Amino acid sequence: MPENRKTQERLDPRKPLVFDAREVGRRPGSMKRLRRPVPVPEGLALDLVRVPAGTTLDLDVRLESVLEGVLASSTVTVPLEGECGRCLESFQDTLVVDIQELYAYPDSETDDTTDEDEVSRLQGDFLDLEPALRDAVVLALPTNPLCRDDCPGMCPDCGVHWDDLPPEHSHDVTDPRWAALQSLQEPASESTDAFGAHRGSQPN
Repeated sequence: MPENRKTQERLDPRKPLVFDAREVGRRPGSMKRLRRPVPVPEGLALDLVRVPAGTTLDLDVRLESVLEGVLASSTVTVPLEGECGRCLESFQDTLVVDIQELYAYPDSETDDTTDEDEVSRLQGDFLDLEPALRDAVVLALPTNPLCRDDCPGMCPDCGVHWDDLPPEHSHDVTDPRWAALQSLQEPASESTDAFGAHRGSQPN
């Protein structure tokens, strides 16, 4: 046995993302299309966006027998929920992801010459599509999700959404280079003596 071959665990055929490769046969070119509802695996998420756990997908997968194994192909549409990276408002959307994964036969040349982290393996007569689905969905999640493409975000000074502010909205911002001079000028003009007289305004 090659040193790179790992001990394989027996798959549970009752799991929704485990498919029986015997349904497609081993003659290259033969294929079969399978359709079934599957629950979304947990943990498909980044910081600001996630696929709601417990959602059910209508999975349509094509299994095709090739020389070295079984090629699984599918396109899934998953729901998304998250917070906008510009305005932090909650949003919901959908994401379409293509999945294609080769599962090598145990006695194939691919099995002998590659590692399992390079090419997936059939385990007995079964293949597990969950790792491929998980990788494809997580890699397709947006790292900076937006509630809409033209979201203007929030005013950096008051934190109000630009959609809720008038076009002329602005804030008086003092140039930090003049802040020290302004702090010296303001106390002089407003200082008073012990009797309440305004010292800065007295004539010479």
